[in-house]
Amino acid sequence: MRPLMRRHRDRGSLSLEAAILAPVLLLAILLIVAAGRSHLAGNVVDDAAREAARAASLERDGITARNEGSRVAQQTLQDQGLKCVSLSVDVPTGGFAAAIGTPASVKVTVSCTVDLSDLTIPGVPGSTTVTGTFTSPIDPYRGRVTSP
Repeated sequence: MRPLMRRHRDRGSLSLEAAILAPVLLLAILLIVAAGRSHLAGNVVDDAAREAARAASLERDGITARNEGSRVAQQTLQDQGLKCVSLSVDVPTGGFAAAIGTPASVKVTVSCTVDLSDLTIPGVPGSTTVTGTFTSPIDPYRGRVTSP
């Protein structure tokens, strides 16, 4: 008769374990998804900064370089499917004022705020800002147009 009593005592333990572990596993999965989205967004923003710096460094004047760098960064983010809640593209163009033969560069910084509110994880902010920076050299012997 003892084996029957033992069997009845364990009844419902699997349900209890599932009720305790299910929320923990769900939370772990959501945290992994949030970390993955942040990491992928960082890669896309780095790509956008690299492409923007390269495009800006190929221009002949600062105004065109700033416009082209911003355009290329936005296009890269759009092509990669990253939607930013807010986007900032900084293209300093002081390198275009350097004399011919002097090494100069363009350093582009792209900041994108990514929305994570659809995950609704307790303790995780609703958005995260990822930033990418890349520096591209300006050809020291290429003619430049001085900006007004």
